[in-house]
Amino acid sequence: MKVLIADKFEQSGIDSLKAAGCEVLYQPDLEGAALVEAIGRSAADVLVVRGTTVSAAALEAGQLALVVRAGAGYNTIDVAAASRRGIYISNCPGRNAIAVAELTFALILALDRRVPDNVADLRAGRWNKKEYSRARGLFGRTLGLIGYGHIAAEVARRAEAFGMPVIVWSRRFADGDADEMVPFTIARSPEQLAEASDVVSVHLALTAETRGFVGAAFFDRLRPGTYFINTARAEVVDQAALAHAARERGIRIGLDVFANEPASAAGAFSDPLVALPGVYGTHHIGGSTDQAQEAIAAETVRVVSAYMTTGRVPSVINLAARTPATHRLIVRHRDRPGVLAHVFDVLKTGHVNVQETENVIFEGAEAAVARISVDALPPDTLLAAIRDGNKDILDLRVVTI
Repeated sequence: MKVLIADKFEQSGIDSLKAAGCEVLYQPDLEGAALVEAIGRSAADVLVVRGTTVSAAALEAGQLALVVRAGAGYNTIDVAAASRRGIYISNCPGRNAIAVAELTFALILALDRRVPDNVADLRAGRWNKKEYSRARGLFGRTLGLIGYGHIAAEVARRAEAFGMPVIVWSRRFADGDADEMVPFTIARSPEQLAEASDVVSVHLALTAETRGFVGAAFFDRLRPGTYFINTARAEVVDQAALAHAARERGIRIGLDVFANEPASAAGAFSDPLVALPGVYGTHHIGGSTDQAQEAIAAETVRVVSAYMTTGRVPSVINLAARTPATHRLIVRHRDRPGVLAHVFDVLKTGHVNVQETENVIFEGAEAAVARISVDALPPDTLLAAIRDGNKDILDLRVVTI
């Protein structure tokens, strides 16, 4: 299997892919037209990327079967285009969770103790202990988490060590309840969380539903002086409302993500948010520790190896949650060549489309049961043609799904 790696990737991961029998093409600077050309020229089966944009043109350029996002988010990949071509998209959820949680707390601490301002004054030759001795401290202050996945769970663990009560809002807990593994207060709405929090940290994946999710209604509920942290995606926060909160309501802000980040790892950058007082930022580095990258590389290798050896893809994100299937044929048959081909041929004559198929073999490999999901109820004549047209079919039932 040929694997094209079009981003910076750990040597340990490259070595492991080669040891698994993959031909690895490591071209970490590919992007845009160069990526499209490389996919077509290389005839790669698998593409591995981190932040590189994977467009529809790139997905259509060659014979890709799998794209692995060596990280958690996948908003830089045209998932719809991949799905149209039957290309699996997989990611590595949770492997950089500790790294992002650590940066989240670095930003919280930096806001509370004004670390960047301390450093700037020292470098400018100014000593101002009186000014910087004023800090609220974190002990006993409530941390609100918007979203509760791998990263938020790691942030919550660290908050506990700091003596911070935690309140969580997530669609997972829409009924206001959580299981015993989440021993925190559950907010019934983001606004309720805002009112109760001294520090808020956002941990939402970017989807059509979450774009601009944290907006003016949320910020209006925050108390002046609240700390607001975003290490998720800039697009889940209304940027105008965020700027207004910083300017007019004294909300102190720590950001690792911005709406207009450069496409490459280095380049010119401008965002009006960073010029506002009380706003600290980092360069979208949340998951970029050595430990996290090694873990992500190992998970990428696991995904590729599983696909190569079993045809199954761990952590695939673009399979249909529910197919258009309306009925399922339960076909009990002798395990002989041509039985399923017969069933499919008959369905084809009736313009009934097969959505999913599973064939379970009994011990001894003499008999099997096929479960065939279809997009319409086959008429009785079609069912009779299936049942009577092959002597190795033992039974046929149809169930509604």
